[in-house]
Amino acid sequence: MSPRFGIMTAPMQVGYDDLVRVWREADALPEIEHAWLFDHLLPIAGDPGGPIFEGWTLLSALAAQTSRLRLGLMVTSNRFRPPAVLAKIATTVDVVSAGRLDFGIGVGSRPSHPLARREYEAHGLPFHETTRAVQALAEACAIIRRLWTDTAPFDFTGETVQLTGAFGNPKPVQRPHPPIVIGGRASATLRVAAAHADIWNIPGGDLDDCVSRSALLDRYCTELGRDPAEISRSIHLQVSYEDPGLTRKAVAEAVNAGFEHVVLGLPSPFPEGVAHWVVDELTKG
Repeated sequence: MSPRFGIMTAPMQVGYDDLVRVWREADALPEIEHAWLFDHLLPIAGDPGGPIFEGWTLLSALAAQTSRLRLGLMVTSNRFRPPAVLAKIATTVDVVSAGRLDFGIGVGSRPSHPLARREYEAHGLPFHETTRAVQALAEACAIIRRLWTDTAPFDFTGETVQLTGAFGNPKPVQRPHPPIVIGGRASATLRVAAAHADIWNIPGGDLDDCVSRSALLDRYCTELGRDPAEISRSIHLQVSYEDPGLTRKAVAEAVNAGFEHVVLGLPSPFPEGVAHWVVDELTKG
């Protein structure tokens, strides 16, 4: 299978007009099939007090500014929004985009990342320990899928979420629902991915570790009675403008290792014509 290339533009330390410019350019290039934002509320790199946009609001705006790209957040922090609210937000974006949403979700920021951890206290959000956060992710995936597909109100009683009379209307454009992209590398997250994901993304790093995590996902799928081939394998690779050959090498190695969905992280500031540069320098060969 040929790799499906996409771009990721972190919406921090950058202006809205630059993001629109890059996404519109990418939207006109069929070699770029998908585009992503991330989900943080304060910068995790560069000036800690610099600008950063809220991901889902920005995604809806960019959905309205494009017509072809599949689009999503790589990945939504499940710690930020109640799952029923998130389901409504995601449905709205799927409708705005005429059915182009890939729904990315994960446990949330790593507790070891101090610049990510600070956004919880700054916004009055609780930061629950990992076991509870993973359980919350599993329950969120189940709730969101039901809100997208159930035709009557339902109640839900979980360990982290309780709902009464939950119902989603309208439904997403995509049937039965937008593809679910679960991001992460921890074994507990991979168990959730085995149960719920259509696409699994790993945020780069050592390729041997990425391959071993993919094999662990295969094992968890088998334990659940699910065909591992039902889950596409995605990898995020950071782009080097100065050394595109290094990025091309990383892409080729990842594709050869079985990662057919490639997300190319574009550092800001974004050069003029950066999407054309991506096509010419990174997707051919």
